[in-house]
Amino acid sequence: MAQSAAPAVFPQSSAAPAPITLPVRAIVPWAVFLGVLMLALLYFVGAEQGATALVSGENVHEWLHDGRHLLGFPCH
Repeated sequence: MAQSAAPAVFPQSSAAPAPITLPVRAIVPWAVFLGVLMLALLYFVGAEQGATALVSGENVHEWLHDGRHLLGFPCH
């Protein structure tokens, strides 16, 4: 019932793992989408008030008020 204390030997592979290839054509649509989304978010957080307002009233301003101060945008 005695077991050997010798370490297990694993075969060494000399082949390196193949790198994952991701074509640029697969990345570009997502990069454009995320860029437009980030610009829209930046607009609503930073500039959605006053003369450039797309939405009338103060609703968007009030919803994003604390986020503006957190990101350093003046809003008063």
